[in-house]
Amino acid sequence: MAQTQSGTGGLQSLPALLHRNATEFGSSPAYREKEYGIWQCWSWAETEAEIEALALGLINLGVNEGDFVAIIGRNRPYLYWSMVAVQMVGAVPVPLYQDAVAEEMAYVLGHCGARFVIVSDQEQVDKVIEVQDQLHQMEHVLYLDPRGLRKYDHHTLHQFSHVQEQGRAAREEWFTDLQARRDRLTYDSTCVMLYTSGTTGKPKGVVLSNRNVIESARNSAEFDHLTRNEDILSYLPMAWVGDFIFSIGQAYWCGFCVNCPESADTMMTDLREIGPTYFFAPPRVFEGQLTNVMIRMEDASPLKQRMFHHFMAHAKKVGGRILDGRQVGAWDRVKYALGNLLVYGPLKDTLGYGRIRVGYTAGEAIGPEIFEFYRSLGINLKQLYGQTEATVFITVQPDGEVRADTVGVPAPDVEIRIADNGEIFYRSPGTFVEYYKNPESTASTKDEEGWVATGDAGFFEEDSGHLRIIDRAKDVGKMADGAMFAPKYVENKLKFYPDILEAVVFGNNRDRCVAFINIDLSAVGNWAERNNIAYASYQELAGHPRVLASIQEHVEAVNASVAEDPMLSGCQVHRFVVLHKELDADDGEMTRTRKVRRRIVEEKFADIIDALYDGSEKISTVTEVTYEDGRKGSIKATLEIRDAKVVPVTPQQVAAE
Repeated sequence: MAQTQSGTGGLQSLPALLHRNATEFGSSPAYREKEYGIWQCWSWAETEAEIEALALGLINLGVNEGDFVAIIGRNRPYLYWSMVAVQMVGAVPVPLYQDAVAEEMAYVLGHCGARFVIVSDQEQVDKVIEVQDQLHQMEHVLYLDPRGLRKYDHHTLHQFSHVQEQGRAAREEWFTDLQARRDRLTYDSTCVMLYTSGTTGKPKGVVLSNRNVIESARNSAEFDHLTRNEDILSYLPMAWVGDFIFSIGQAYWCGFCVNCPESADTMMTDLREIGPTYFFAPPRVFEGQLTNVMIRMEDASPLKQRMFHHFMAHAKKVGGRILDGRQVGAWDRVKYALGNLLVYGPLKDTLGYGRIRVGYTAGEAIGPEIFEFYRSLGINLKQLYGQTEATVFITVQPDGEVRADTVGVPAPDVEIRIADNGEIFYRSPGTFVEYYKNPESTASTKDEEGWVATGDAGFFEEDSGHLRIIDRAKDVGKMADGAMFAPKYVENKLKFYPDILEAVVFGNNRDRCVAFINIDLSAVGNWAERNNIAYASYQELAGHPRVLASIQEHVEAVNASVAEDPMLSGCQVHRFVVLHKELDADDGEMTRTRKVRRRIVEEKFADIIDALYDGSEKISTVTEVTYEDGRKGSIKATLEIRDAKVVPVTPQQVAAE
């Protein structure tokens, strides 16, 4: 499968890779989907036939080369096929977040000028219809699931399977056109357009070429020795670049099988049944699973608890070293093998991680304790650093050099430099083409030599050559006394605790730091249930005195840890409040990828921030919220503000620039 850097043997588009896979190993599984409790399977040859039928149907419907086709829904083979079929006809796929509200979708659909939309079900059809009067360019909507749509106007509404049937019927009429369009695709043709999460403003359309996607997929697959025998579970948003590169780029390059869960509710069950060999999840997934493990252990018998804690302590001591191939004593290996038989193996099977050969996490920093927990079980979990504009990969962690406090070394064919102000720049074959219809942002992000500004601050360790990320460059500031202010560093430490879901730290240009905390309802709710503590709502539980006391212990423990870092010791949290509601994407406080929109949070909760700084012990506030059906409402709360113990630091410890 080795190809040259410049051409990859003529495989310069996803349709070309699809044809190779269907020709060379056509009977191998390409897609599986669980439907009505039964796994359905399509081989590569069957996949090519399905995609080709859809492509012919799209031409028959009037899709032109250069058109933008929006794709909205949960992870299903049909929607992955749509991405490739759209490219096959010379158009550009634009996946959208399925949980976006209609107005968010309207912006993206209008910005890219989508004439066609392919959706999963009635919910997504309704969202498109709701904003259709704003989208004069839109002509046709295709849907997968016909339930609830029988009485809709079908002049511009088409069932996915019917479009495929029409494509098969019109094969003789359109196949020559399809072949010509497919043959015109080159390395420089647009492969996909993905929208950024819009942390600081309107989302931007990131144009990625075939070169970006295929070179990134090839380099990363070779780095981790991926083969066509891998199994992955595709459950992350299809609009996210990580899912696109894992579930389409690498899947088509290597020829491995993409497995789609039946629903979000059955994801964990489906994960156990598939037992992926290659797995990706953001830190919140690993954090959530560890929280569930610890909750279950608290309900286990005393004997099981003792055995679990005994062997996990041993795994913490030697598990990571065994995984990295380092020297470990014979008795420690025997004891670890026994622990694997009694604890680690069954636990991995319960989680669905028993077959994982390579696992990745990215998007946010993962807690060292959580990271080391999974590695101590023998799971080869690694971190990568990337972004949409890089087609994911900027740095990766080589086997044997995996650490919780760095993001590894430059990925294959990636160059990195650090600017004088600490900002990270990179250039690579994955560097995006442009921001669509936004030459100003393109020019400010990517210079003429191809160097891209990441917006993150970091540095290379001199001894290891590994990159360490400090924070978003725009979020790194200074305290009033000149000490460095890096909120993400403190927030990640707080989120390591299972009962803290989210944290937002403030302090730039101030004399001290303060914090907002969101509790994790599942973890804290389970604790309340075990302790016979009744509560009627998130708000009531978040304000319970014992919950506040527990959060205070966590904040003070983090302060002690932060105080040990000379450069960031000034970032200790002096006061905090546990918010009365979860920060929510529907309320504009987070992006769809669960990144905090700091500016919006700061403006929305300005009265609470003022109270944190003016010495108030309580604050009464009213907050607007958005319900699931789109209605607006408000909730009132009186929040207790708590002081946290901080560790005094001497002037010599404060690292002012």
